[in-house]
Formats: sequence, structure tokens, C-alpha cells
Amino acid sequence: MKKPRILIVDDEPDIRDILKITLSEEDYEVVEAGDGQEGLKKVQSENPDLVILDYKMPLLDGREVCKRLKKDILLRHLPVIMLTGKGDLMDKVEGIEAGADDYIVKPFEPQELLARIKMIIRRTERDLEANPLTRLPGNISIINELKKRIENKTPLAVGYADLDKFKSYNDKYGFEHGDEVIRETARTIIQAVAESGTPDDFVGHIGGDDFVFMTTPQLADKVSQKIIGEFEKKVHGFYKPEDANNGYIIAHDRKGQLQQIPLLSISIGLVTNETRSITHVAQVSEIGAELKEAAKRLERSNYIKDKRKEA
Repeated sequence: MKKPRILIVDDEPDIRDILKITLSEEDYEVVEAGDGQEGLKKVQSENPDLVILDYKMPLLDGREVCKRLKKDILLRHLPVIMLTGKGDLMDKVEGIEAGADDYIVKPFEPQELLARIKMIIRRTERDLEANPLTRLPGNISIINELKKRIENKTPLAVGYADLDKFKSYNDKYGFEHGDEVIRETARTIIQAVAESGTPDDFVGHIGGDDFVFMTTPQLADKVSQKIIGEFEKKVHGFYKPEDANNGYIIAHDRKGQLQQIPLLSISIGLVTNETRSITHVAQVSEIGAELKEAAKRLERSNYIKDKRKEA
């Protein structure tokens, strides 16, 4: 079982040492950063499960670091414990207002800190069964959300999206670049849903380069067009200039043959209950997979919406 990874962001080496010893004894994996700027970089590179963040630091204080984390659509669910000085009431208040999930006062009792860490990690796992790469809700949450909307007979449009030619890209550019493409795709989908959908819309990460979003039938086309438009604007930035200019890479296809592989694109299959009743989750996923495969046969990024009526 994977050890929970905790990032300590504090400019005092003694505090970091105390925390590291305390946490390591409890079988946590510990990553350290000496200031706020380094902390933000470590969040991106180390993918921690929780951040312990000192309020007062040079370069960027804890409040600003926390605000930036909570603004990022892929990091806003990352729990943060703020360390504050004894009696600094405003530090506590401002830390909570910046989005901190909890705070603890220095000097702290190790057992109290450990109890709070366990509670927050347990609560986060319960509240958000998340994909570790994007921190978007994963399969259990997706199924539960679909069930709820189907049972409530909510007007529903479900978009199944994935990337075309992603395996060849991963083989050519490596997994780190591939992971960044997936994260950027997640940001693109979330932003499109936020800008073109409703506050009740949902975005989940099935796994790999497969995503799902739920919106209303009336807004589904707009959301899909927004996703495709924004993805196409970004796609050249995923490549070296010569590959981007060529419009393809030389890579092995699925049969192991060297081919000119087109640049990444995104395909979306849209399932709605506008013209047919949706009664169970499997029905949605079957139709979505069929539509997505049809979209993949079209040129570049595209989507297909199911308009078939019940017999």
C-alpha cells in the first residue's frame, strides 16, 4: 500500500527536522521545501497527499501559497494544515480564509499534529476518491454522480472525452510529458465546463487520457465546442517546434510500424436523455463509447452527440 506523502513547507530547518522525524516514525513519506516558491514547485513535481505550511516565510508566505493552491483547479482539493505562531489570531483567521483546512499552533504537540493529519487524510479520501494525477473525482465518484442524476431524472448530457494518438505521443516524448498533457487536458475540460456550463456540472477522470463531464443537454454542444477549441489552441505547445511545424511525429503505430503520426486531438461522445430515457449507468457508458469511437474517425478534434430516438 502506498505511503501517504506529506510536503513540509517551512523556512526553519529545525521545524522541518522535527516534523520529518515525527512523520517518518508514523510511516509517512516526507518531502521538504524551504520557502513558499519552492513549495509550489514541489506540489507540482511530488504530488503530495497533504501540505503542512508555515504561515510566515520569505518570498511567499503561507497565506499566499495556500491561495494559489486553492485557485488551481487541479490542486484545490489538496488538504493544507497551516502552522501559526502562538497567539497570532489573525494568522489563523487569514490562513482559514485563504483555504487552509486546519491550523496548528507552534510549538505543537506531535501527537496532536498526527491526529489532525490522520483525520484530514481520512476525510479527504472519503469525500473525494480522486485520480492521483489530476485529483479529479475517479470512477466511484463518477458512477455515484451518474446514478444520482439518473434516479432524479435530471436533464442530462454526459460527455466521454479522450485523446487520439496519445500512446504514440507517450512513446516518443516520455511519461513526464504525457502526464503534463493529461493534466492540461483536465484543466481545459474543467475550464470549459466552468465557463460554458452550469455551477452544478461535474468533471471526472476515468483514468489515463479518459475523462467524463456532465452538463445539461442545452449546454452540451457549447461545452464540447469550447473544450475542442481550447485544446486545439494548446496542442502545438506539447511538441518540439519541428514536430509542431510538421504537424506530425515519426513514431511506431499500434502494429509496431514507423509512421507519420498526426498531432494529438480530442474526441468526445455526448450521451443525452433528450430523445431517449436513460435508466442505468452501463447504458450511458455503452452509448458514450460507441459515439466516442465514431468521433475518432473524423478529422482532428471533434464530437458526436447522440440524437437517436427510442424505437
